[in-house]
Amino acid sequence: MIEKLISVGLRNRYIVLLIAGSLFVWGFFAVKQNPIDAIPDLSENQVIVFTEWMGRSPQVIEDQVTYPLVSNLQGIPRVKNIRGTSMFGMSFVYVIFEDDADVYWARSRVLEKLNYAQRFLPQGITPTLGPDGTGVGHIFWYHLEAPKIDLGEQRALQDWYIKLALQTVPGVSEVASFGGFEKQYQLIIDPVKLQYYNISMMDVMNKVKANNNDVGGRKFEMSDMAYIIRGLGYVKKKEDIEEIALKNYNGIPVRVKDIGTVQMGGDLRLGIFDVNGEGEVVGGIVVMRYGQNADAVIQAIKTKIKEVEKGLPEGVKFKISYDRSTLIEAAIETIKEKLVEEIIVVCIVVIIFLFNWRSALSIIIQIPITIAISFILLNAFGLSSNIMSLTGIALAIGVIVDNGIIMSENSYRNLSEWQNNPSPDK
Repeated sequence: MIEKLISVGLRNRYIVLLIAGSLFVWGFFAVKQNPIDAIPDLSENQVIVFTEWMGRSPQVIEDQVTYPLVSNLQGIPRVKNIRGTSMFGMSFVYVIFEDDADVYWARSRVLEKLNYAQRFLPQGITPTLGPDGTGVGHIFWYHLEAPKIDLGEQRALQDWYIKLALQTVPGVSEVASFGGFEKQYQLIIDPVKLQYYNISMMDVMNKVKANNNDVGGRKFEMSDMAYIIRGLGYVKKKEDIEEIALKNYNGIPVRVKDIGTVQMGGDLRLGIFDVNGEGEVVGGIVVMRYGQNADAVIQAIKTKIKEVEKGLPEGVKFKISYDRSTLIEAAIETIKEKLVEEIIVVCIVVIIFLFNWRSALSIIIQIPITIAISFILLNAFGLSSNIMSLTGIALAIGVIVDNGIIMSENSYRNLSEWQNNPSPDK
């Protein structure tokens, strides 16, 4: 069989060269299309369902949120396992699908089931899907250097300007904010005054919620002009909350400021983000979307950061905390160096031992063609270029070179013996 292949190849050498050239060109484009990352994605094919019900204990969350969700999410096609976790005020349900299931198909199936399971949950509770990222999707961390701005202002800048801008980058699934203080209006109520005016906590909550809203009216026509009537009610400063009327007491309106005080403060924090022991900072974690090219996404993020930085207040700058592209580029440079080194070694070994440049050229040609075919197969099987796959290619190059040297030397020796001692049967 091998002899027939060799003879066919020798008789149709131009066709063999054409096929080899076509594979090399195909592989060249496959290299550009193949997603590049530093580490292989070995995480499970999962969809996360997140539900928030603040102030409830883990047992209440388990009984009224997690268990109904896990029970009603059963029966989704191609699901391997469903796991639920309950903690204070939050519920997480992990729906694990088969490895070959499309992640966006899986998310749509989970959404269909959530529409049905919604009615088994307490009123006002809405489960949401987690980002379409993976366990190794944290590709870029940054923090802000803003010595003249407090942590609350930095967090507001991150949440309402920087985060929204970076989420528009193609391939970004989510930008998670960390550090600082999330600003909020805090209403501190005096229980004695509540009792005196006979007002309940629920009355205060409902009145504040109802008054933080815009309302619409109808058109009012006057002098051939139509005017749209609307009521502006969104809270813009703490004084707006203080003036909200709760009830009448002997014909006199009782306002929020009569039963407590309103102040600006930060939300409850469970941790802080510190850099090199020099103090707290505010920043974000960029999560890459499933199946994207990590190196291309990071470069797009850096370009977007330069644009966003122009609109930041004076003295505010970006500082990179973690950049995976450094490791990605190092892995690519390593395989480039090994490729050049092995080509040089092949030339030296073959020329020294065989004194034949054509033999060296035949081996050198095998290396780029083999690498090109490797990337074609990587794309065919949906694998990315990472440390593991690039290391395997680098090791395979050594095997290819070794095999080429042995085969060339063996062919050269057999041809030499045949020329020196020809026999009738050869």
